[in-house]
Amino acid sequence: MTRTEVTALILASKLKHKLSWVQLAEIVGLSKEWTTAALLGQMTLNETQAGAVGAALELPEDAILQLQVVPYKGSLPTAVPTDPLIYRFYELINVYGTTFKELIHEEFGDGIMSAIDFRMDLQREPHPAGDRVSITMSGKFLPYKTY
Repeated sequence: MTRTEVTALILASKLKHKLSWVQLAEIVGLSKEWTTAALLGQMTLNETQAGAVGAALELPEDAILQLQVVPYKGSLPTAVPTDPLIYRFYELINVYGTTFKELIHEEFGDGIMSAIDFRMDLQREPHPAGDRVSITMSGKFLPYKTY
């Protein structure tokens, strides 16, 4: 069973069992953001986490084992995303990417924001003109080293 097949199985089973990402995160014991990424094939679960979610979703043993394998990261099927919601993030980086880069370099120096030592929080933000999506990302700054 491939990781792509496991992801498809998870999505079908999530629907069948009427479970939300928040409920699955509670089963795994981690944030909804990290758990969703893991169950979509981008993170590695430990044996306990994989077993718990496997039981909740009635996954076969092969799928539970695959959840414990370090995945090949990167889930977009094309260089430029075609899904409208994901495309907006691509557009955001096209418009604000250089701004992020300049402000991070000015504040921290020459380096990057880690996507490994990272956390994210996604919340609904009520607003009279229409609810807003609030995403907070926090990544460790990693300076480039000289040698």
